[in-house]
Amino acid sequence: MLLHSVNLWNLAFYALMVFMATLGLWDVFFGFEENKCSMSYMFEYPEYQKIELPKKLAKRYPAYELYLYGEGSYAEEHKVLPLTGIPVLFLPGNAGSYKQVRSIGSIALRKAEDIDFKYHFDFFSVNFNEELVALYGGSLQKQTKFVHECIKTILKLYKGQEFAPKSVAIVGHSMGGLVARALLTLKNFKQDLINLLVTQATPHVAPVMPLDRFITDFYMTVNNYWILNARQINLTTLSVAGGFRDYQVRSGLTFLPKLSHHTSALSVVSSAVPKTWVSTDHLSIVWCKQLQLTTVRAFFDLIDADTKQITQNPKKKLSVLNHHFIRHPAKHFEENPSIISDLTGTSMWVPVKVSKWTYVAYNESDKIYFTFPLANHRKIYTHVYCQSTMLDTNSWIFGCINSTSMCRQGVDLSWKAELLPTIKSLTLRLQDYPSLSHLVVYVPSIHGSKFVVDCEFFKKETRSIQLPVTHLFSFGLSSRKVILNTSGLFYNIELLNFGQIYQAFKINVVSKCSGVKEEITSIYKLHIPWSYEDSLTIAQVPSSTEISVKLHIAQPDNDSHVALLKMYTSSDCQYEVTVKTSFSQILGQHCLEYATMLDKEAKPYKVDPFVIMVKFLLGYKWFKELWDMLLLPELDAIILTSQSMCFPLVSLILFLFGTCTAYWGGLLSSTSVKLLSSLWLALKRPSELPKDIKIISPDLPILTIIFILISWTTCGAFAILLTYLYYVFKIVHLQASLTTFKNSQTVNPKHSRRSEKKSNHHKDSAVHHLRLSSSDAEDSLRMHSTLINLLTWIVLLSMPSLIYWLKNLRYYFKLNPDPCKPLAFILIPTMAILGNTYTTSIKSSKLLKTTSQFPLPLAVGVIAFGSSHLYRVPCFVFIPLLLHALCNFM
Repeated sequence: MLLHSVNLWNLAFYALMVFMATLGLWDVFFGFEENKCSMSYMFEYPEYQKIELPKKLAKRYPAYELYLYGEGSYAEEHKVLPLTGIPVLFLPGNAGSYKQVRSIGSIALRKAEDIDFKYHFDFFSVNFNEELVALYGGSLQKQTKFVHECIKTILKLYKGQEFAPKSVAIVGHSMGGLVARALLTLKNFKQDLINLLVTQATPHVAPVMPLDRFITDFYMTVNNYWILNARQINLTTLSVAGGFRDYQVRSGLTFLPKLSHHTSALSVVSSAVPKTWVSTDHLSIVWCKQLQLTTVRAFFDLIDADTKQITQNPKKKLSVLNHHFIRHPAKHFEENPSIISDLTGTSMWVPVKVSKWTYVAYNESDKIYFTFPLANHRKIYTHVYCQSTMLDTNSWIFGCINSTSMCRQGVDLSWKAELLPTIKSLTLRLQDYPSLSHLVVYVPSIHGSKFVVDCEFFKKETRSIQLPVTHLFSFGLSSRKVILNTSGLFYNIELLNFGQIYQAFKINVVSKCSGVKEEITSIYKLHIPWSYEDSLTIAQVPSSTEISVKLHIAQPDNDSHVALLKMYTSSDCQYEVTVKTSFSQILGQHCLEYATMLDKEAKPYKVDPFVIMVKFLLGYKWFKELWDMLLLPELDAIILTSQSMCFPLVSLILFLFGTCTAYWGGLLSSTSVKLLSSLWLALKRPSELPKDIKIISPDLPILTIIFILISWTTCGAFAILLTYLYYVFKIVHLQASLTTFKNSQTVNPKHSRRSEKKSNHHKDSAVHHLRLSSSDAEDSLRMHSTLINLLTWIVLLSMPSLIYWLKNLRYYFKLNPDPCKPLAFILIPTMAILGNTYTTSIKSSKLLKTTSQFPLPLAVGVIAFGSSHLYRVPCFVFIPLLLHALCNFM
């Protein structure tokens, strides 16, 4: 039995690793908030009108198409071209459908109907044949060139119109957003053809799984261009991430290159988007009604009234995007808002001299202005905070200069307010407004509705409370707590020592209220100052509310800000805030007798020091120049550090999980071979153990040539898979032969002993005349069990291109470019030889001792260059296989 070769302690350890991995995966897939997105529905039947492309273009891209989205009468009217609206092009992502445009297209159509089609958008969508571009990057450049042709085709549809567009807006989902950015890298592309780019859940920083060099080369080309040409790129770009519900593309990958972050680009997480406030998964981000409504509102606010197209003014574009996606002041967007407002008319003016004030408005017939004199409050307090539960878009708070009982004009402070799900709030630092004499809160005349307005003056130090988070390795066994005893409306809880993505916590807020009869709502907002990834939690008090606290982006080294838990509370309640480490979420933030060899050789201290040393030396200019001179690629550890994915003990943790994966993988493969051999015995009685070992059998060269031809004419991964199956067949056959031999040995032990002696006698002959004994067969099976595990990883890492090829087989028989073809040409003969290799034939090899020294430097190479570039791993794995095959001849 295989399990006999491993002791119970090792088995318990590997079982623990499986449990921890399961815990982490559970958190990744299920440990997030429920889907709070509202489904977007079409009011009329959606139609997709195929746009006829030039014949040469259609022939060059037979798998790709361009469509115009429409519904009802709009679809009927626009079947006759040309068009009259504003063009928007939707680009689907990996395995995405062109029909995903219907959500945003339908909402935009309804919005246009509301304004009697004063303006309207024409939504186009590209059919990429649902290509798996996240798995195979060979078609990304082809998609980019096709999109360029589509843009030119779309603009021709408006030719001769009074307000004909000269550019299009692009909405790109997932990899579609990266294709849109890649347009700028084309030699003959004019940047003016795109006026706005909105990407949804697009991994801009790096590929989620770099499974071939075409993906990494494409990313390098795009990101290098955008960073080096940041000043010349005037394209306004918005990147929206899905948050923690999107486990396919972590939000940290969606943030645009930092050099362009503060000029023409914004990156935000959907949970922080005003009027959205929900996390979306990778697919729901395209149909989430809250987010699509926000996007469409922004599109209509971007329209220039003179040209009836999206404005060309970059400042207005950023202003609109900031208004809708970053900080919404609970007012309709205005390009040049009036700061000074007239406060006239027949209204009541009521002075308020207390530092804390609440007013409940219900069926008010008169307008009321409540005035707060600031002179005395400045001597005692540093800030003023006001909130209102009336969420209309009218101005509601003003500042007056040199006022006594009333003022005719006031500074409209409503533009500095912030919209939250149940209130609009404003916090002012009094010393920033030395010229203001009074604060004025306006209560309009209302009928039949009720709302509450609160204001209070306070000192900053009484509302800012420091709460150090618990240590990473406290495992949730310890906690830290603060109690808010004062009856304030607003608190800032500073979460000290919290700034890395590997940290994860659970914050529990317990509210206790006295004498409260009506339902009260509190809002808890996690605010991350260095990125737009805030999240909100709404709680009905009194209650006990648990908040998950994790980061998408690590705190930059030069940033001194502190993560905040902003609490919008009730003055009638007391709050207790407790924080503790969430071990399951930490595991979820970072998605562990063969067994005997793992125990002896799986030692991270033999590998990590080399990588750490090289990473350290690369900080010196002389070593970096030497590194570049040798044409060595960038160290993967440096890339992962730039993505905040490296932290103390990360290599040890990944090593433990990797060892666990290797152990259970070996157990699975050995069990599979035995089951297949049992099936073989049930179907066909195999021959006995080979009498003469022949490394090069008569059928081997023919079989090798056939597999190489298959690789050349079709797909390299397909040929690798066929060769792998041939190898597995050989091992299953050997296992079945050994089982038959052992069974016959049990029946006739004397005959078996004679056969064994005869077999051993022949061992002194030449290699090609060696006779295989049962002990040699068992040794060979143990060797093959290790080889089959290594080969399995090579096959698995080559599968993406095979899947892509099979999916597109109706369009082309040969995969071009093929990432696996070079590897297939050298791996096929190697695997063919290994399938005929036995330990008897390689024990006397002079190369064997040298070969045994290679695993350590190759392991270092895998860690150094294959941690993030997975497509390099098969190359490192192949080298010991090749050397092992050569041991048959040397």
